[in-house]
Amino acid sequence: MTVNKTRFMSFPRLNDALGVEVVLISELQQKTHSFKFRAAWNVVSSVDAPHFLAASSGNFGQALACASQLKGKGCTIVMPANSAKVKIAAVRSYGAKVVLVDTQKVSRAQKVAEIAKANPQYYVASAYDCHHVIQGNSSLGTEIAASEFDFDTVISPVGGGGLSSGVILGLQNAGCHIAVVGAEPEMANDASLSLQQGVLVANQFEPQTIADGARTVSLGKKNWAIIKEHLSRIIEVPEWAIRKAMVLLSEVGIRVEPTGAVSVGSLLVDSGFGGQVTGCILSGGNVDPELYDYLISSDNN
Repeated sequence: MTVNKTRFMSFPRLNDALGVEVVLISELQQKTHSFKFRAAWNVVSSVDAPHFLAASSGNFGQALACASQLKGKGCTIVMPANSAKVKIAAVRSYGAKVVLVDTQKVSRAQKVAEIAKANPQYYVASAYDCHHVIQGNSSLGTEIAASEFDFDTVISPVGGGGLSSGVILGLQNAGCHIAVVGAEPEMANDASLSLQQGVLVANQFEPQTIADGARTVSLGKKNWAIIKEHLSRIIEVPEWAIRKAMVLLSEVGIRVEPTGAVSVGSLLVDSGFGGQVTGCILSGGNVDPELYDYLISSDNN
């Protein structure tokens, strides 16, 4: 059992629209349709436990549920009540139990702690603040380093930091010195503030950006240790740019979730990539059809 290889794609039409030579690094064909399977599979393969418990807005939950099912393990996922319906259904389809919480009243972390206390045999898996997660995600960095493209920069969406820190680690392990830039929703800019201030900054509440995969309260401490030293910078991406990126990607036949479009959205607000070969990681493609149609509708852009 292995993870699927990422796909590298380039479209002249997209390059023209953005004014940048862009190579899309697509995790949309990954198992469970996001990069999170890389992390989840490494967690379940590395930890001897009968049952895995995690908080997730959807993609890590799906990935952990799938990995647990493949390994014959139990799985419980705590999700925000307003998670994408398609993500809730997908988690359940892999046999996992879903616990929905109103994050305005109780955090996902609090609910996970409550369940873990009542079930000490469960292994609590972090979606991002975990060495197994970072190591699993590093396989994407290894693939980027081995690709045929001579990248100057790779742009990674940033939520909890598991993807960007993993990509950095994978590139380093391959002896590759491609610059890694983060792209974070402007509404959830804790990582950007952390990098600017040199200390870990947290949001008071889960930010309600359309990029639901980036609704984290803060970076993980293990991720922060890597990001603060090796991430070149973070671009804050407004909601309109995330939507516009989804539209541009749809025009070349790619259906991506809002979080997965943040990397491309960053190119709409930052003109510093001219003359470079820039890789944009599309982190996932799990989005409710109704929401997707609404977000790319010409009436809303």
